[in-house]
Amino acid sequence: MSIAKGEIAGLKLIGGALCLDFANTSGWRPDPGDEEYLRDFEDLLVWSEHAGALDGAEARALARTGKTEPEKGRTIHRRAVALRDAVYRIFSAVAADRRAGAGDVDLLNRIIDDAYRHLRLVPRGAGFAWEWYGVEGALELPLWRVARSAAELLVSPELERVRECSGDRCDWLFLDASKNRSRRWCDMANCGNRAKARRNYERRRANAGAMPMRRVEKRET
Repeated sequence: MSIAKGEIAGLKLIGGALCLDFANTSGWRPDPGDEEYLRDFEDLLVWSEHAGALDGAEARALARTGKTEPEKGRTIHRRAVALRDAVYRIFSAVAADRRAGAGDVDLLNRIIDDAYRHLRLVPRGAGFAWEWYGVEGALELPLWRVARSAAELLVSPELERVRECSGDRCDWLFLDASKNRSRRWCDMANCGNRAKARRNYERRRANAGAMPMRRVEKRET
């Protein structure tokens, strides 16, 4: 999956879960090059608002805090990239029916532990709901919400629907919501069409190679 550099606010959200869309902020691992979209703390905030991990007021408040504490913003950005890559490896392992790395799970657990310290149950209607508290100005807030999304998906029946794109050099993750669970591509308009065009090209080449040679009769003189 490719998108022009600097257009993280328009990055497609095809994962079906916040944590998977977060994992998809990079591509072509392990050397993303121009497929790396989280280049700094500002990118993290822009994407977080785009994906719904922050609302507009939260994003603006954290942007102001980031400008007054630039070193902390850089630290949070590094943690975000580390979390993003750990989330990718965990769910990539799930999609391939492999055991996730212990180090990646430990990293996710540390951030989950921080996140749930800022969640409490509150009455909501006839029941209860989770509510964030004490997060004003916390630059880690996007990470906490991504980690919570990952934790919920990992213990959900939806986990068996996690897939990794079959496209060449595409490792984007998504939830397969198709009825027969046969979805192979992150986005049919991109990876799917490229694969279809490649198959058609290879089929034409194979058919051309299989055409019988025309026999040339030698004339007698």
